[in-house]
Amino acid sequence: MQPAADMSIVSLVTGASVPVQLVMLLLLLISLASWWYIFIKVFVLRRASEEAEDFEETFWHSSDLDQLYQGLTAGRRTPKGMASLFEAGYREFSRLKRQGGLDATVTTESVRRAMRAAYNREMDHLDAHLPFLASVGSVSPYIGLLGTVWGIMNAFLGLSNVAQATLTQVAPGIAEALIATAIGLFAAIPAVIAYNRFASSVDRLAIRYESFTEEFTNILHRKA
Repeated sequence: MQPAADMSIVSLVTGASVPVQLVMLLLLLISLASWWYIFIKVFVLRRASEEAEDFEETFWHSSDLDQLYQGLTAGRRTPKGMASLFEAGYREFSRLKRQGGLDATVTTESVRRAMRAAYNREMDHLDAHLPFLASVGSVSPYIGLLGTVWGIMNAFLGLSNVAQATLTQVAPGIAEALIATAIGLFAAIPAVIAYNRFASSVDRLAIRYESFTEEFTNILHRKA
């Protein structure tokens, strides 16, 4: 029957009112942007975890901190992740050591502050785009609901000039309106799942960075 063809997804989307189509387009753009950020965060967090493991292995097997520091600073690449914490802390330690006459506790606190600043920069990098994914997960269903409400309202307003309303007459309008909610959920669900997964990964990396900061400052305290 012809009505079955008219109830296809494509015909419902193309036949929707302009405000509903704008809502669908907005949700589609939001979904594409969220997927783009999801792919970026997958590689960023995976690389950060691998770099942390590699540096920890190098650090604990290194017997000369000066040599390790020179190796990090000699290259063109700026140290990232845990290596940046080590670079900031040891640079501050070397600067204070050259000055001389400072108490070990003062030196350790200064080193800890330098590493904390590097830690904050790294965490800001790891947390990038996570607020956007959280916003997509919380707002997208409501944007889709807005399109649904508008579509259903138009569907019922279209019956005002009809003497006898039937389900066949109102079904297309309601169906096209519900598509907006479906698209909103399609945008929100992956964003929520990705946000929770990424937030957990960032928390694990934060714990590793903080543990390394404490262990390294203890080592420098003994050297001071």
